Amino acid sequence: MPHVAIVSDTHVPTRERTIPDWVVDELERADHAIHAGDFDSNEAYERVVDLAGGPANLTAVRGNTDPATIDVPTTATLEVGGVTFVVTHGTGSPRGWHDRVVETARGEAGVDADPVAVAGHTHEVVDTTVDGVRVLNPGSATGASPADRATMLVATVENGSLAVEERTD
Repeated sequence: MPHVAIVSDTHVPTRERTIPDWVVDELERADHAIHAGDFDSNEAYERVVDLAGGPANLTAVRGNTDPATIDVPTTATLEVGGVTFVVTHGTGSPRGWHDRVVETARGEAGVDADPVAVAGHTHEVVDTTVDGVRVLNPGSATGASPADRATMLVATVENGSLAVEERTD
């Protein structure tokens, strides 16, 4: 059963100094990691790549605060154990965030597909379904404002089935 560590909005070093140790442990333990943007620095990006075990084990997208020197796309798609994940940051107003994320996921995976959409940006943990698309937001892995605590998601995939747990410090 593959384990996927899902994080976003680390904001290191502009809002937080470092990634919490418990998040580091989850990233190192995972079979694959997803980062939904807003690393904030090349150093934070490289740290997450290292924690994931290299670039092949990390799916990452650009957030609205990421420097252009971080060479990741704005949207990425991956398949794990029969589950299709579409990752985007979700940049824009909080109003309409769910619909924007679902539209991006459907656009990437196809109108008839039911992907799992992973996005960040709001720093709020989300696990809901909108129009047949499961929408996940891990919150902020460092608890960067406006979050009130550090959070992430850990997903377990088995035979096309997805179980998701929220983790917090």
